[in-house]
Amino acid sequence: MVLRSYWKCRLKSSCFPAPRWIRPGLAALFWFCVTQLVCGAGALGEAKFVIQKDAEFDVTYNDTVKSDNQTIYAFNHTISRNKTEGVRVTVDVMQQHLESPILFVIRQKQAVMSFQVPLILRGLYQRKYPYKHVGRTLCQPPTRAASETQYFFVDVSTLSSQETNFQLRVSRVESFTLQTDKKFSFTASPSQPQFFKYVFPDGVDTVIVKVNSDVNFPCSVMSVQDIQCPVYDLDNNVAFIGMYQTMTKKGAITVQRKDFPSNSFYVVVVVKTEDEACGGPLRFYPLQPDELIDAGNRTKDLDVVVSPAINSEKYVIGMLFCLGIFLSFYVLTLLVACKTPASPYEYGSFAISLSLFCSERSLDSVARSRQESLSSVEEDDYDTLEDIDSDKNIVRTKKYLCVSDLARKDKRILSKKYQIYFWNIATIAVFYALPVIQLVITYQTVVNVTGNQDICYYNFLCAHPLGALSAFNNILSNLGYVMLGLLFLLIVLKRDVTHNRALLRNDLNALECGIPKHFGVYYAMGTALMMEGLLSACYHVCPNYTNFQFDTSFMYMIAGLCMLKLYQKRHPDINASAYTAYACLAAVIFFSVLGVVFGRGNMVFWIVFSVIHILATLLLSTQLYYMGRWRLDAGIMRRIVYVIYTDCIRQCSGPMYIDRMVLLVMGNIVNWSLAAYGLIERPNDFASYLLAIAICNLLLYFAFYIIMKLRSGERIKCLPVVCILFTAVVWGFALYFFFQGLSTWQKTPAESREHNRDCILLSFFDDHDIWHFLSSIAMFGSFLVLLTMDDDLDTVQRDKIYVF
Repeated sequence: MVLRSYWKCRLKSSCFPAPRWIRPGLAALFWFCVTQLVCGAGALGEAKFVIQKDAEFDVTYNDTVKSDNQTIYAFNHTISRNKTEGVRVTVDVMQQHLESPILFVIRQKQAVMSFQVPLILRGLYQRKYPYKHVGRTLCQPPTRAASETQYFFVDVSTLSSQETNFQLRVSRVESFTLQTDKKFSFTASPSQPQFFKYVFPDGVDTVIVKVNSDVNFPCSVMSVQDIQCPVYDLDNNVAFIGMYQTMTKKGAITVQRKDFPSNSFYVVVVVKTEDEACGGPLRFYPLQPDELIDAGNRTKDLDVVVSPAINSEKYVIGMLFCLGIFLSFYVLTLLVACKTPASPYEYGSFAISLSLFCSERSLDSVARSRQESLSSVEEDDYDTLEDIDSDKNIVRTKKYLCVSDLARKDKRILSKKYQIYFWNIATIAVFYALPVIQLVITYQTVVNVTGNQDICYYNFLCAHPLGALSAFNNILSNLGYVMLGLLFLLIVLKRDVTHNRALLRNDLNALECGIPKHFGVYYAMGTALMMEGLLSACYHVCPNYTNFQFDTSFMYMIAGLCMLKLYQKRHPDINASAYTAYACLAAVIFFSVLGVVFGRGNMVFWIVFSVIHILATLLLSTQLYYMGRWRLDAGIMRRIVYVIYTDCIRQCSGPMYIDRMVLLVMGNIVNWSLAAYGLIERPNDFASYLLAIAICNLLLYFAFYIIMKLRSGERIKCLPVVCILFTAVVWGFALYFFFQGLSTWQKTPAESREHNRDCILLSFFDDHDIWHFLSSIAMFGSFLVLLTMDDDLDTVQRDKIYVF
């Protein structure tokens, strides 16, 4: 049918009434189009040809269009309520250079889609990429009838005065509805996005949508959107609605039925115009602002599969498993305590201290021999006279030191000093944790509201949601740190109570034998372990590089407190105060934040940090070698030159404290090597690099302590040996799972997803969850080693215990 009109429109509503032979359902739509065309042509004073053709599916139409004519292709198809078929419109423009683009408008019953060809898609810095081959899938409006015939029209027009050739093809997408656990392969490009429909089957409330490809690039985006029109399936609008994430080879989104009232959703896959969002190279900047850039071949082969996620039963099993593992340590502790007879003379034994769980003793008969108040004595009272200071120089500079030489201060004073460690870390924990919790709740809210799953670096192949949380399993697995930290606090508390009872009885072993018992640092260690669990859980609410310090801050504290405790064992009088220790740890965390924010590829930062690292190592080495009997003042350089002259030039003499010198030389070699590595390699993960420095120093000092203990003729009891071997094995397995690397915020979110893996334990926990389990157990075991390692000395006089 060809309509020609040469009239000018005088009325705004219409130019002539609609004839009766036109179907009433199409009258308004058809005559609106004809009226506008006629009115427009009349207004311009030109003739306008409107050509409507009845068109068929799977037929390629080769046609031309120019400014004085418009072609309308009319299609009809039957849709049913129980079967959904996709309809795809494919358009090609054959000419290389066009005066004006061709406009395609697709009018459906409840939706309108329009696009121009060449399709111009923009990238970064307003780069323009033209596409002459365009394919779009039409939105499928829902129908209430069992079967219904629907019509849609494809209008083709242009403002070009020259005829422009084009090809149009409309076809059905037979596999438009995805089947559960059935893989479907397809091809997409920036101008030919794809989307498919999925309907939740009965009995399934959660599914995982997985999209995979064999190649990294071109970069693409997968999105999950509700069943509504329009469907946002272009690079410039795919983020407008629903959940979405960039991907290279892997992408996965967990979808819950409760989020989609229609019990169905669209899976949309879009290929981006540029690869920068996925870590790919950035194209050159165009010489002219409006210059069109050839995008090249950006076709990508992908496949999609929708699988049911775990049900509520798996959640219950996972939670019971997690609780069962760590409650077993409580049961084991009680069993060991109940089967070990309590002895009033061997109060220092780990097993004996635990036996207090099963034995009851009355304190009514215990005499209180110490009448002075703890708060009435200050540590400074013993360091005000010059003769006391002189005595310190004499005692602490002896060639061979014993514990009695460095345990001369009143125990009440030192107990007060070391209890500050616990109260300070408890205060730090409260002030640190509250804003952290608030921040991660905000992160999770932003993810849920915006749908942008590139904000958080989950293992999307094993991220089980619960409520508003996207990865509940990664949060639950941190429970071990809290439970085992609490158990360690209970063990330390019982040891503390046992020791105090012995002191009240004036027990000779408690007063004059063994390593001096100070429990404040132990309490701080247990609290730090619990806080590590809490903050690690907060970090895993939305893991990314901006909040990685939440996961590492208390790791630094644990490493620092363990080194301080090792040193305190045989140097109780000269160990660092809580204020000094936490100030140093605060500086470490400060550098950690600076390194994460400014350290990546910044040579100036690495030079400054390496210099500070080496200077700090030298200062600490000097402090440890001279037992604090040196001064950092204006005369330090003169004294250094004098020592070098007298000990190296005038006469060649070896170091007075050989054991200490061996430790410090090894420590300097390790730290200088780590500083050189950082300066040369400049690792992106600065927080982990800083943690590696702390762990290396701790392991070095611990190994030195064990070797020197055995070298001094001391022995290690059976229980500490078992703890050492057990802890070493668990640490080995824990590190294996840690280095699996299921995600990394050092890369783009899309690149990070390439490392994602499926769950490996109970279909609920992944490799990183197992790292949480094993590392919490290993830390607990390490704490027990520190607590029980010197139990063999509980009956040895302190003047016979060597300092090293």
